[in-house]
Amino acid sequence: MAVASRREGGAFAPAHVTGVFAPRLEEKDPRARGSVGAGLVLGPGARAVARFRPGSRRAVRLSSNVAGRLPISTEVARRLVAGRSGTLAVRLVQEMPVGCGFGTSAGGALATGLAVGSVLRAPRRRAVEVAHLADLFGRGGLGGVAAILGGGLELRLRPGIPPFGRVVHRRVTATVLVGTLGRPLRSPEVLSDRRRLERFRVGEELLDELAADPTLSTFWDVAEVFTERAGLASRGLGTVLRGLRRRGARAFQAMFGETFVAGLPDGASGRAVLRWLSARSIPSRAVPISAHGAREEPQGTNGARGPSASP
Repeated sequence: MAVASRREGGAFAPAHVTGVFAPRLEEKDPRARGSVGAGLVLGPGARAVARFRPGSRRAVRLSSNVAGRLPISTEVARRLVAGRSGTLAVRLVQEMPVGCGFGTSAGGALATGLAVGSVLRAPRRRAVEVAHLADLFGRGGLGGVAAILGGGLELRLRPGIPPFGRVVHRRVTATVLVGTLGRPLRSPEVLSDRRRLERFRVGEELLDELAADPTLSTFWDVAEVFTERAGLASRGLGTVLRGLRRRGARAFQAMFGETFVAGLPDGASGRAVLRWLSARSIPSRAVPISAHGAREEPQGTNGARGPSASP
């Protein structure tokens, strides 16, 4: 089957940390499933470059800087190229650690979808839909694709992707401190535990509180409460979170990961928090909150921004 295609296409999808959420999986149409909740869209993320070469042989190859298989992103590529004869090669680069609560499965799926969609001239809506479904059924997350279509502080007020879901984005100019302890948490294990999913329903009332005052300050309030009620933090992470708060920082656990997200107090107090982390050899990095969501990125001589992909 012949298809008009560009030689190469690229896309970027930001990382994301969830501070509060509640699963919503009841709808018959999976495009309307996911979660309600809130989080922060970050500056770093996932970058994908895709290249399609028509031919009689059908093949999909996805490579990455991440060790191991990436079944969710691979599924996105396969579904978008289905029915076309040729070789599709995708190179995916994750700028944040995988399995640590930074939404890398959703980011990888969406970056892949937008890059492949750009090459094959598929509608953006189709790429978003395929990425959402692959992440949902692959148990990578519950609404991460919808969350990163825009930037800043995001509130998922109705589950699913547009036009089914409703996400409100508030511009936030700030930097957060993130740090990961211990081993990654496997999202499929958490998302298959029905008792845990029921416990997360407290996120609905916390989201109502945030929706009434959608500010960064209120977000810190509800995210800290949700962290305590969710009960996913290890003893070590819990100790760090309490230590940060005692020193004037705001801090919550990124869902799902052994990761803390902190807002530092100003001036000398903030520097004291950094010294406290350093003295305990707790690694951390400053990450900006992004004003923008996922987007296509031009490739080629005048605008190549991502890694090369060669069939």
